[in-house]
Amino acid sequence: MINITLPDGSVKTFNEGVTPMDVALDISEGLARNVISAKFNDQIVETVTPLEQDGSLTLYTWRDELGKKAFWHSSSHVVAQALEELYPGIKLTIGPAIENGFYYDVDFGEHNISEKDFPEIEKRAIEITRGKHPYKMREVTKKDALDYYKKQGNEYKVELISNLEDGTITFCDHDSFTDLCRGGHIPNTGYIKALKLLSVAGAYWRGDEQNPQLTRVYGISFPKQKELTEYLELLEEAKKRDHRKLGKELELFTFSQKVGQGLPLWLPKGAALRERLEQFLKKAQKKAGYEMVISPHIGQKDLYVTSGHYAKYGEDSFQPIHTPKEDEEFLLKPMNCPHHCEIYNAKPFSYRELPKRYAEFGTVYRYEQSGELHGLTRVRGFTQDDAHIFCTQEQLDQEFKNVIDLSLYVLGSLGFDHFTAQVSVRDLDKPEKYIGAVENWEKAEQAIINAAEEKGLDFKVVAGEAAFYGPKLDFMVKDALGRNWQLGTIQVDYNLPERFDLTYKGSDNELHRPVMIHRAPFGSMERFVALLLEHTGGNFPLWLTPEQAIILPVSEKHEKYAEKVLKSIENNEIRALIDARNETVGKKIREAEMNKIPFMLIVGENEEAEGTISVRRHGGEDIGNISLDDFADLVETEINSTLKTF
Repeated sequence: MINITLPDGSVKTFNEGVTPMDVALDISEGLARNVISAKFNDQIVETVTPLEQDGSLTLYTWRDELGKKAFWHSSSHVVAQALEELYPGIKLTIGPAIENGFYYDVDFGEHNISEKDFPEIEKRAIEITRGKHPYKMREVTKKDALDYYKKQGNEYKVELISNLEDGTITFCDHDSFTDLCRGGHIPNTGYIKALKLLSVAGAYWRGDEQNPQLTRVYGISFPKQKELTEYLELLEEAKKRDHRKLGKELELFTFSQKVGQGLPLWLPKGAALRERLEQFLKKAQKKAGYEMVISPHIGQKDLYVTSGHYAKYGEDSFQPIHTPKEDEEFLLKPMNCPHHCEIYNAKPFSYRELPKRYAEFGTVYRYEQSGELHGLTRVRGFTQDDAHIFCTQEQLDQEFKNVIDLSLYVLGSLGFDHFTAQVSVRDLDKPEKYIGAVENWEKAEQAIINAAEEKGLDFKVVAGEAAFYGPKLDFMVKDALGRNWQLGTIQVDYNLPERFDLTYKGSDNELHRPVMIHRAPFGSMERFVALLLEHTGGNFPLWLTPEQAIILPVSEKHEKYAEKVLKSIENNEIRALIDARNETVGKKIREAEMNKIPFMLIVGENEEAEGTISVRRHGGEDIGNISLDDFADLVETEINSTLKTF
């Protein structure tokens, strides 16, 4: 007999060899119908895997992240089978689950594939799923595995197997299809009721540009057709909200091949929007005791060698700048923190002067691969709303909680109301990834967990996601389309103070190391604006939007009154402009709607006679004729309802 511990802490006793599906059936038939994957003693297993020892078991359904992962990985096998049948002689490589769906990288050889081929592939894939073929795992010797794929002429699988140890190699079979696979599948193909291929793209084998280019086929699948339909509708909405499309339509930013890939140019409206975001955060930071600093866009290479950034990221940075002076090298700044360490080092500090909170909207540069660049979300030059707090060990807990409060204020004021937190800690199995003493890591990790608990955050701890110099807390935000984004980060760092020999004089008159907190509520201005664009669909909060109102004179003879209206509302700090073109009011309204201007103020003969404005809200609501004072009150009330108090 073996003891199986369930997530709620309860323990059930079963005969040795019981499967996760047997356990699910023992709990309830309803659960068994929905279970699609399982984890036993932190190892993903099949629902039919015999359990031979005591251990902890977690059962996953479609509602669970790991359940979806098993579902989508299983679907990639089905698509791979369909591709092999339809395109004989192709070479399969890898087919993992991703955040939404799956992909399979394929060497198609002489075959060409495009989106016009998707219907035929999907049709065959669904035919396969209807066979309800079980997924069966089996162990294979390294020799047999190599022989199998050498016979096929698949050098990619041979390379993968060559790096594996004998006794750790498994194949997965379903129907007539076999694939090299570590496992993690749904019980059978019949669980897949709806499947859609989404796109094709190029991908280098193992992500290396020196390797052959493969074709990556992206897809997604669901246990119900209705869920696929809803997802495709969501994709269409996402296309409408694409920040690259909206950024162009709203004239916020652009890119130029002459300037360089991944280097955004902010147009006047976008620059004004960025400035308002900066002023919003600067005002809150001033209340929280931050001091603004400015650091240069470059630094000597030795600065980043000292910080550890060069060793970790040097290959991904722009190449060093060589000056006329022999052996003098500079780098475009990849991080602001080394500069802030040197600002702290500019004078000695006493414990009475701490904490010191230095903030900067600092532009940094990283040489992202051209294939990874994507609008504003992945660029080569971006501005971080960076700040670094230097404090004593005793101040760390309160300072960290203060930064959480500031981050929550930022998210709330910009309409990001649904979020969770992630505490990113070390991967204990890969200590070589990190710098600094284990003792300091343990203190830092515990400090973040304590602060998250005390602030009542909904958080989870994830191993292996820490920065190389310290653990961090990230806010994972759900946008209006239900997508999750990482927005804002807070990190605890004992290592840079050590590397830069930062000190303060304590109450004992001895020198001590400060603790360093890195924080960036926006993360980067570029990425934040992109996500805000897609979250709001370009309908920014009223306090942030480039133009809050547009005045539409009915005819040329009402332009003087329009100018009087403009002056009046500008005196109330309302951003507005006049559309005095010789066009119909209807056309002006349609264009104002397209430009997502919150209020349209129509002025004609009646309005001029009464000293009023006819107000129409973006989206079509007719507010009617009101006085200029009432309109100013309306704008102020709406701004106050969205802009939180800090």
